[in-house]
Amino acid sequence: MKRLQRQSRHPEGFLVTLPLARSSIRAAPDQTLLAAALAAGVDYPHGCKSGRCGSCKSRLASGSVTMLPHSRFSLTDEEKAAGLILACRAVPQSDVTVMWSRGDAEAGHRRKQVEGIVTSVSSATHDILKVHVTLGGEDFRFSAGQYVKLTVGKRLVRDYSIASVPGGRELEFHVRKVPNGLVSSHIHEELWVGDKVMVEGPFGDAHLRSLHTGPILAVAGGSGLAPIRSIVETALSSGMRQPIRLYFGVREERDAYDVDLLDRLAGDHPNFSYQVVTSRSDSARFRVGHVSAAIDADLCLLEGWKAYVAGPPAMVEAVAEGVFAAGLGTDDFHADVFFTPEAIAD
Repeated sequence: MKRLQRQSRHPEGFLVTLPLARSSIRAAPDQTLLAAALAAGVDYPHGCKSGRCGSCKSRLASGSVTMLPHSRFSLTDEEKAAGLILACRAVPQSDVTVMWSRGDAEAGHRRKQVEGIVTSVSSATHDILKVHVTLGGEDFRFSAGQYVKLTVGKRLVRDYSIASVPGGRELEFHVRKVPNGLVSSHIHEELWVGDKVMVEGPFGDAHLRSLHTGPILAVAGGSGLAPIRSIVETALSSGMRQPIRLYFGVREERDAYDVDLLDRLAGDHPNFSYQVVTSRSDSARFRVGHVSAAIDADLCLLEGWKAYVAGPPAMVEAVAEGVFAAGLGTDDFHADVFFTPEAIAD
């Protein structure tokens, strides 16, 4: 990416022109483009805000920025050379003009806030709850793999991926209890059937591309099974016939869930197969090792594939490194990174 000579810092920051928002804002010194846009009320596409997911990938049309550290797969060297940046990691060093890019499905779904009622809370594993929410009001449209902002209790808000297949008024969420996690602890300990919640969205670009006809690699780590299950079930129910291979990475056998459902899907759809991979214990039932290593061992050529990956950052990065080495195109890697905010570990 071409960088201009750094200008003297303006006491009020630099002007940021956003043609797609039909507005110009000012970024304070050392403030990222995304932070400045959100503070100004601009509906800028974004996800993790930490340089891990790539949802805020944008084109720097003019000006210069400094890029803060970010994951290798969220913005490649080739993309940088082509003038792309991550708004959440880009700090202006001059007045800039920025064009963002939205995913095709996200652009087609109007974001909204809808009130819902908790209709079911059940244990999936020792530390993951399944929460079902029935929405009222208008239809809530989303694409498989997207997520929402869920508000519970006294304005406690977190992003949770949707496990359901699009359509209908019931949304399913998989909530892992994080030690000292403010929101997940509330959901595990204080959320009851009948409680009201607020759903806002949809968000996220790691959604199913229904026009893709090549093979699909789906990878889930822990509660990352939620969006991956939605993608797989939606693909199969909509008649997508290409091979679909799912790898579900967990620490121990007790962390694996929905295996009966995956068995049924594999039995009903010859083009679908799955493996559960446990990383911390010997298992007579499942494959042992790291899920990224299992994929590397099984799949040596991924040109023409789509990869959908959801889970913790380390797993996503390890998978990314392997699949790119196997020939997967950078535009064919779609990640939902389950980033845990440092302050409240949720």
